Amino acid sequence: MTTTNTNSSGVREIGIIMNGVSGRMGYRQHLVRSILAIRDEGGIELSDGTKVTVRPLLVGRTESKLAEIAKRHGIEDWTTDLDAALADPRWEIYADFLVTKARSSALRKAIAAGKTIYTEKPTAESVEEALELARLAAAAGVKTGVVHDKLYLPGLRKLKRLIDSGFFGRILSVRGEFGYWVFEGDWQPAQRPSWNYRVEDGGGIIVDMFPHWNYVLENLFGEVRSVYTQASIHIPERWDEQGDKYETTAEDAAYGIFELDGGVVAQINSSWTVRVNRDELVEFHVDGTHGSAVVGLFGAKIQHRNATPKPVWNPDLADTHDYDADWAEVPTNDVFANGFRQQWEEFLDSYVLGTDYPFDLLAGARGVQLAAAGLQSAEEGRKVELPELSLEG
Repeated sequence: MTTTNTNSSGVREIGIIMNGVSGRMGYRQHLVRSILAIRDEGGIELSDGTKVTVRPLLVGRTESKLAEIAKRHGIEDWTTDLDAALADPRWEIYADFLVTKARSSALRKAIAAGKTIYTEKPTAESVEEALELARLAAAAGVKTGVVHDKLYLPGLRKLKRLIDSGFFGRILSVRGEFGYWVFEGDWQPAQRPSWNYRVEDGGGIIVDMFPHWNYVLENLFGEVRSVYTQASIHIPERWDEQGDKYETTAEDAAYGIFELDGGVVAQINSSWTVRVNRDELVEFHVDGTHGSAVVGLFGAKIQHRNATPKPVWNPDLADTHDYDADWAEVPTNDVFANGFRQQWEEFLDSYVLGTDYPFDLLAGARGVQLAAAGLQSAEEGRKVELPELSLEG
């Protein structure tokens, strides 16, 4: 169900239902830095020269929160009635930033209403449900998009450029390190909400991060074919937002080994119990036959085989070689926009022009599949294969 609205400047205005903007990501990245930034700049020009802008409708459970956000940013439209919003043809796109437990039912309503969908991940709590949502949307002819924000990070875009240029030769392996120390909450407030550490509330670092690792790996190196995971609860007790002690029931660290198409092996450690001794909060070390790279959120360093030193292992002598000096920084030759906004712009372009969009609900289901396989692997202590998912029922 779509409609064409035009504002006073003759620019097409796309109405977007934004459900869950009172949360950190929904508010900061999707509302303020993406949709409102597009609106405040008068819109964007699509790849065919068409000019469009956006008009958000805020949806949530608490009137006072919605009213305050709307007043702060000059937003005219907000409601606590999702059903009424979905029934209104002025709003063409449904965008979901809810907690995972609430997402599936809302997406089902949006599909039934014929709305175009753009959603955060995980798209559901189980593979079966995520795949069912993808099939329902396909059967209804509903266009969908799932947030793949990390692909738009400056560091990973530099990495993609290196891969496409053939810099690595044959890629052999990927090692990823993600995480930081999240305070327990007793003597310093925790930087993450307490529900992240309760499995009964949808918490756990595997559910949180493995969908990210899936789309990073499959879009840069190859689809994931198997996973072995060691999951750990390193901090068994934490303190919540009210200062009350609670039992940690969800893993706060996961150590995964992923086998990819083409024989590439990836190892990624994800932890909320690690103190950072690296340049950035996430780093990927990629080794290939012709060269290697270390990339983070923003930076990227490379070492070509012609510049690779020849270490000799001698445990009896201190090694005085400066290995850091053997790496060269990849220059920032482009201007990198906020990754969330850039993906929003690409999705709007695909929506208006009717082109295929690769990061759909099926791609989201593959992320849920990897998280589920990671949890199964940790529980059973074995490698778990990932069968290919299909829209065919």
